[in-house]
Amino acid sequence: MSAIHPKVTLLCGGVGGTKLAEGFYHSEFRSGLKVIGNVADDQEFHGLWVSPDIDTLTYTLAEVIDKSQGWGRASDSNQTLMALNQLGVDTWMFLGDKDFATHIFRTELKRKGISASEIAHRIAKQLGVTTPILLPTNDIIQTQVKSEDTWLSFQDYFVKNQCKKTIQEIKINGLAEAKATNEAIQAIEEADLVVIAPSNPVVSIAPIINILGIQQALKNTLAPIVAVSPFFSGTTVKGPAEQMMKAQGYAHGNAGIAEFYQGVIDILIVDQQDKLDCQHLSSSSLQLRAESTMMNNRQDKINLARALIGKHNVKHRSTAEMS
Repeated sequence: MSAIHPKVTLLCGGVGGTKLAEGFYHSEFRSGLKVIGNVADDQEFHGLWVSPDIDTLTYTLAEVIDKSQGWGRASDSNQTLMALNQLGVDTWMFLGDKDFATHIFRTELKRKGISASEIAHRIAKQLGVTTPILLPTNDIIQTQVKSEDTWLSFQDYFVKNQCKKTIQEIKINGLAEAKATNEAIQAIEEADLVVIAPSNPVVSIAPIINILGIQQALKNTLAPIVAVSPFFSGTTVKGPAEQMMKAQGYAHGNAGIAEFYQGVIDILIVDQQDKLDCQHLSSSSLQLRAESTMMNNRQDKINLARALIGKHNVKHRSTAEMS
């Protein structure tokens, strides 16, 4: 490992994960960065295959993201949706006109038999992103949320219903059969540091780390595995992570995060305001450390990336720790 250019593999999904990806991307550690994104939120809309988390990640690193929303493209219009709505089409999933171009491009290549990984690579390259954006699998996996005894797609629950429905159960269709991409496996096994971003553990990270090949790669890697908690004093900045963790039977706040990642990670990073958690949640198999994890601006994001590199990239796990 080079102390100047460590190989960092970041696992992320959603807006919270993308913030940390942005921090690494604009730090001095960009050249060694690889990002594995979540594809379990993918869904077809208007005949087009949409990959929300991968697109948000790509748009952010390409500097074309709509910063006010945290998703979609900046300065986008909605003429296509307005025309569809005029034709009587349900348009609850907002897709801007520039955004439609991405989905048309992706769907055309998909119909030609080109892998999802290659499509993501081509989109990122065309938008000027230099960091590899990797998919955990080329197979279709999709998060489903059960509410009122009815199964909803994640986008139906999250966007159409604004997370207002009570969660009874969560599952990820296709996960057990999904095959990990070789690129994702290699990125994890060859990393000097593996970081799990402060993303929703249940719907953004579980669809990555529970793919069989990814599970094995996380066991095989000699790199420390560090997760950043998305919680601040028991709650999240936004999103349904708290409700979803509860629905899955996990404890409240950082205790639930520590439980969720038990046996997967070596270190859990919590925010400074939760530093007391470091005392009663640390164990022989899991260390807790406090950093400033609130990412309100780009400098905050870069600072967190630097803090993770500075404290955790210099030591590999021993064979005993991996067994």
